[in-house]
Amino acid sequence: MDQFKTHVLGLASLSLALLVALPARGASLQKVNQSEWGADGLPSYVNMYIYVPDKLATKPPIVVAPHHCQGNGQGTFSEMSSLVSIANTSGFIMIFPEATGQNCWDAGSTRSLNHGGGGDTGAIVQMVKYTLAKYGGDAGRVYSVGGSSGGIMTEALLGVYPDVFMAGVSLMGVPCGCWAEGYNDVTGTGSSAQWSGPCGGGNVTKTGQQWGDLVRSYYPGYTGHRPRLQHWHGTADTILSYKNMAEDIKEWTNVLGLSETPSGTDTPKRGTTRQFWKSACGYTVYEAFSMDGVGHAVPFDGPAVAAYFGLDRAGGQDPETAACPGAVPGGSDTGGAGGATGAGGAGGEAGTGGAGGEVGAGGAGGEAGAGAGGAGGVTVSGSGGSAGSGGAMDTASGGANGQDASAGTGDSTGGEGSSSGCSCAVGNDARDAGAQAGFLLAALGLLLGRQKRRPR
Repeated sequence: MDQFKTHVLGLASLSLALLVALPARGASLQKVNQSEWGADGLPSYVNMYIYVPDKLATKPPIVVAPHHCQGNGQGTFSEMSSLVSIANTSGFIMIFPEATGQNCWDAGSTRSLNHGGGGDTGAIVQMVKYTLAKYGGDAGRVYSVGGSSGGIMTEALLGVYPDVFMAGVSLMGVPCGCWAEGYNDVTGTGSSAQWSGPCGGGNVTKTGQQWGDLVRSYYPGYTGHRPRLQHWHGTADTILSYKNMAEDIKEWTNVLGLSETPSGTDTPKRGTTRQFWKSACGYTVYEAFSMDGVGHAVPFDGPAVAAYFGLDRAGGQDPETAACPGAVPGGSDTGGAGGATGAGGAGGEAGTGGAGGEVGAGGAGGEAGAGAGGAGGVTVSGSGGSAGSGGAMDTASGGANGQDASAGTGDSTGGEGSSSGCSCAVGNDARDAGAQAGFLLAALGLLLGRQKRRPR
């Protein structure tokens, strides 16, 4: 009897020790059904994937990360793993929209380029509204980053929904509205679907005033804050022509009320030229990075993106809001987003900042973004890598209209044209360990039950 008790107690001790040693269930990429986040009139093919870190900031910022052509949410999650890692420490939420079964994002149709018009951009904005409401997010710190089709989508989101987004990073994108020229408004995976040959080839030219008026027409009467933007492009890009860079400069300087002449030009690293424009308060609100000799293969740099959005540390407010109190919505507020729960954080600076306008206003937007090639990268102030370093998402220069190139090393496990690295497996270790612990406890109960039935 004593020997049996000794065995039972030993097994119980072992089970408890295993339970204590089990790793906590980690955050993972989750799909949210459209019945939960959506609204009437949105395209059924658009899916929402969300990543909510375990240590969430008390008022978390949100980063939208639209994929490249023929990409998907899980693939982009893997490609942007360096930014996901920073989300784990800074406590911001990431949304990975997905246009299921489509060639690219739609940034050329009338419904896309119309505030409240429905479509792909409207679906993404609806995802943002859902996330802000569910997690108590910071409506003044909503951002977008993407490459190729994701870059075009980013510029469309910023142009059509300036009341929702505070800033964006467009990698190998095109000016907002450019994709409407000769746009093939056909859904599906064909190489010409959702494609604009004139824009992709760099053959759409307008004056700055024409570009600005076009963007303003997508949200008539809006006079609030306009999002800041970084645009990165390789000079040898043959998928989305580098000539679009000049048009992008004309568009966004006009939209932001700036001169086409830059405030300055520098070379943050060899082979990369940066032109930058400062607002009236002295903050840089538009930057154009030209990467000499680089094709459709700008590398993704998560730390640089996080720094640009001011998400490289927990808490605080948007850096533009902090630099221009009173000039940017939210700049005169008090408090801050605070640190990540359980992680302390840097606390709030004066104001939590805002991108102007309430997220609840505006309704569903249009579809957005298209293009081929890789989700590129960022190298702010020389901190990133040039093409070939830092994980180019698309190292190939080929690819037909609307199609991604065939190769890429990617930021993590998947590059342009690759969706490897299924994030669904994240957190499986914790589930397996939990199952093992349950088995041990069941075994313990079985032994105790047998002891009760032993004859005396």
